[in-house]
Amino acid sequence: MPRTPLMPVFDGHNDVLLRLMRGRAEPEKAFLEGDNIGHLDWPRMKEGGFVGGFFAVYVPSDNTGGIDIDALMARPQYDVPLPPQLELSPSQQVTVHMASLLLRIERASKGEVKVCRSASDIRHCIDSGILAAILHIEGAEGIDPDLYMLDVLYGSGLRSIGPVWSRSNIFGHGVPFRYPSSPDTGPGLTDHGRELVRACNRLKIMLDLSHLNEKGFWDVAKMSDAPLVATHSNAHAVCPHSRNLTDKQLAAIRESRGMVGINFATSFIRPDGMRNDDTPLEEMIRHMDHLIEHVGVDGVGLGSDFDGATIPAEIGDVRGLPRLVDAMRRHGYDEATVRKLCYENWVNVLERTWGY
Repeated sequence: MPRTPLMPVFDGHNDVLLRLMRGRAEPEKAFLEGDNIGHLDWPRMKEGGFVGGFFAVYVPSDNTGGIDIDALMARPQYDVPLPPQLELSPSQQVTVHMASLLLRIERASKGEVKVCRSASDIRHCIDSGILAAILHIEGAEGIDPDLYMLDVLYGSGLRSIGPVWSRSNIFGHGVPFRYPSSPDTGPGLTDHGRELVRACNRLKIMLDLSHLNEKGFWDVAKMSDAPLVATHSNAHAVCPHSRNLTDKQLAAIRESRGMVGINFATSFIRPDGMRNDDTPLEEMIRHMDHLIEHVGVDGVGLGSDFDGATIPAEIGDVRGLPRLVDAMRRHGYDEATVRKLCYENWVNVLERTWGY
């Protein structure tokens, strides 16, 4: 019997660039030829139907205070202390390093990987079997107050930015890893943050709200003229974690014709908030149902957090995406809905954001 074609998956978030930066020599070769480390590389992506997504540039903190985060997040309640603010110069060095990794992968791929700057680029890649990569910033520690680095990164292909990761920076304040907790955990955008939002609106860079706290979310909602997007967040009503979105936030995303990508991180999926890979896919489907109800079927997608999170063992790595797709079908989603959730909604919201 002929093999059933894989459902294409366009993904809202991954951290493979961080893994490659921390890994062995020849990271481009490791990615393109496959190293079977972590969740992602190009050969495994092809096996799982992964056709593209947002490739995050994230500056890690060296000073974590020796905290055993896994042990903390195995408790019924937790509040993980956040690392201190980072300095600009070393953050810029890491930002350039990681962005260059994606550009080098594109160059070394001989046409198999493309850094996309438009929705038409993405559509062409999906139709042609080319990996569609979006250069994304997760936490703008590498961007200076005058936003000169923003222009340099935009010229290099940057088309999506989360102003903060969970730690604070000059642009705003993120949510801690706290359970149970609302996302209303502190002050919102700073003056520099508001300038960053205005600049991104001018350049048509997508703003990712996933790690912003609630006040920051509403600051962006009031001033941005673009769809509101959270690339890798879940429903607070299903899992009351600080990183998840309230129904009021989901209503605002729907009104803006925005988007939410379901995060595969088990601590944001499970009703008990624990980091535990023994998490049934049905728990993810509960989030999908809730998000579809509150945002609409055209505003929900996938935002895996591959290579940056503990994900359900049933998925395992990118090759397990067809198992998630099968669970969606078993749940009763028709093929048109599955296509929207897996890739069409992302391409459409990017076209609405970028304008082309």
